[in-house]
Amino acid sequence: MEQRVLGQKKTPISAIGYGAMSFSDFYGATNDEKSFAILDRCIDLGITHIDTSNVYGMGMSETRIGAYLEKQGKQGQDFFTIATKAGITSGPDGSRHYDNSFNHLENELDKSLQRLGLEQVELLYVHRRDENIPIEEVSESLGRLVKSGKINQIGFSEIAPTSLEIANQIYPVAAVQSEYSLSTRSPEMGLVQKTKELDSTLIAFSPVGRSLLTDTPIELDICKTLPFLKANPRFTSENYERNLNASASFRSLASDMGVSTSGLAIAWLLAQDNHIVPIPGTRSVEHLNELASGASINLSESDLQAIERALPIGWCHGDRYSNAQWKGPERYC
Repeated sequence: MEQRVLGQKKTPISAIGYGAMSFSDFYGATNDEKSFAILDRCIDLGITHIDTSNVYGMGMSETRIGAYLEKQGKQGQDFFTIATKAGITSGPDGSRHYDNSFNHLENELDKSLQRLGLEQVELLYVHRRDENIPIEEVSESLGRLVKSGKINQIGFSEIAPTSLEIANQIYPVAAVQSEYSLSTRSPEMGLVQKTKELDSTLIAFSPVGRSLLTDTPIELDICKTLPFLKANPRFTSENYERNLNASASFRSLASDMGVSTSGLAIAWLLAQDNHIVPIPGTRSVEHLNELASGASINLSESDLQAIERALPIGWCHGDRYSNAQWKGPERYC
């Protein structure tokens, strides 16, 4: 698979990574066997970058990755580049809070390393910003963790371009993770440009629009059983049907081109700039093959124009988050 680089240290990673939220039960039940099959196929396909978090299944995702790496031995540890996250915590009532203090980040990182069975991860993201701590202080804390040898580079998830610039003045920010796809194009209003300017990698999560940009979008009845999707404006009964209809022309275009819809969505992202790395997630090896096929789809200018006609910017009905889901991500446009 094509190689890209992560951050200012230019760590080689695959052009497509894997989003390991799918190793938890976030989008439906899974297990070790299915997760290990995905990681086996990642090795076959040359997908080297794995993205996880301490809160994905409350450690479940990291535990499964760690069990797989233990099974593979040094070969697995050498093959994969691992990124994880910290900064989200839950209260006694289950409410979500954010803690970007050095002590919290270090303590959570130590737990993550234990679950993963590693002495160092390539990258630690601050998962969500704590408004009570200046981002300069947070960047400094992350830099201390680099100096400790526990991480190699630092990152932030869902921050504004202006915040990135401030943080980067304290310590080089290797990567910013943000939702970016043909259905969510807000990063084009500053984040794509700022990450490129600062040699930060833009890690694009939900690159196939939480299934809207696939041949088999998730069914509405299933959406209603999943806590995140049933509350998400794009998957309410009314907007779900509108979005299926609006994205039908893109599925038709992919069919005419002889490629999978998800592969075409990934190819479009890769064509936007070489500092962008999509991290799709799936529990299906078959779907992983479709996603990975995007790395081998070379889009011409006429192809890109056809995609823009099929899915013009602003086509998707509903905000990408509900009011409650917007707590934490920084809005900047």
